[in-house]
Amino acid sequence: MAFLREDAAVFDAMLQGWSAQQVGGRALQSRTVNQSLHAVRRFQRHANAYPWHWTAAAFDEWMLDMASVRQLAPSTLRNNQHAIRQFCDFLCSPHYGWAQECERRFGTHPVQVCHEWNTRPHVQDYEGDPRRRPLTRSELQLLFDRADDEVEARVSTGRKGAASAYRDATLLKVIYSWGLRAREALMLDTVDFYNNPKFPAFGDFGFLRVRYGKASRGSPPKPRTVATVLPWAVTAVEDYVRNVLPLVRVGTTSAMWVSERGTRLGTRSLNDKFAQLRDDIGLDPRLTPHCLRHSYATHLIEDGHDPVFVQRQLGHAYQSTTGIYTHVSAEFANRMLASALDRAGLMNNLDNKRETS
Repeated sequence: MAFLREDAAVFDAMLQGWSAQQVGGRALQSRTVNQSLHAVRRFQRHANAYPWHWTAAAFDEWMLDMASVRQLAPSTLRNNQHAIRQFCDFLCSPHYGWAQECERRFGTHPVQVCHEWNTRPHVQDYEGDPRRRPLTRSELQLLFDRADDEVEARVSTGRKGAASAYRDATLLKVIYSWGLRAREALMLDTVDFYNNPKFPAFGDFGFLRVRYGKASRGSPPKPRTVATVLPWAVTAVEDYVRNVLPLVRVGTTSAMWVSERGTRLGTRSLNDKFAQLRDDIGLDPRLTPHCLRHSYATHLIEDGHDPVFVQRQLGHAYQSTTGIYTHVSAEFANRMLASALDRAGLMNNLDNKRETS
């Protein structure tokens, strides 16, 4: 069969076949598949060639452009590399016959352009900006105080937006107090809180069911249950749910965080509010709402919670992942060191040496 644009038609058929393999055979999420398809199309445009003419040199030039010119994050580079590698594996596989088809139509065939020499190895768990650190307890208090001050200012002056300011202040407290990712928090419904029979003092807020936990390898969202550990957070969220949320809720929605239009609050609103409060108190502009989750993990460890418990609270499959979230303070490290030396009987020896010197 002849096509007006045979090369473009074959390329589209390749993408359709690869998409079907990922969605149907591997059961990956559509969002994950679409991101991979976009990466393949971007490389095709950059190389100005179709897959049966791709070379490792063209791939290296694309990587150089993204790393040196566009300065993309290491994780983004690796995701693009992974997409091209997987696509080339699909085309070169004898199970799908694309190599033979290309030989017949174009006199050449696709090859794998990604190899160990031109792909980025995953040598460490955390590759994010090191300035995106957890907040200290005093910084965290400043942030919450600034959010609360904005609520009081709007209420006392009768200005609009008091309910929205209260919503934002409570949202930030919930993200920290239950160690949530931004999307996990934004997708919460009021029914996701429920009682813990072992701790009746927490009332209806003893547990939080996170239904939209981070997915892995294209799988559906991974749910988890987070136990409440901070009594003051219960007071804050209970007051919001009972006294503020009914004033802004529209219709029968059970969403925890509702915008002025009556829809579920979005990520941009959260990021903008956090940035405003962060800048108001003079914190590092690199800090994001995700730093509240880092702060939660760090503070639980400092307060003596078992690392396995913290791992489960955060929803990490491996404790090593939790480890990169925790950055204990110098005060805590010194306290632990003093305790260890004291147990070993070394503190007395050090004191004696100081007295005799």
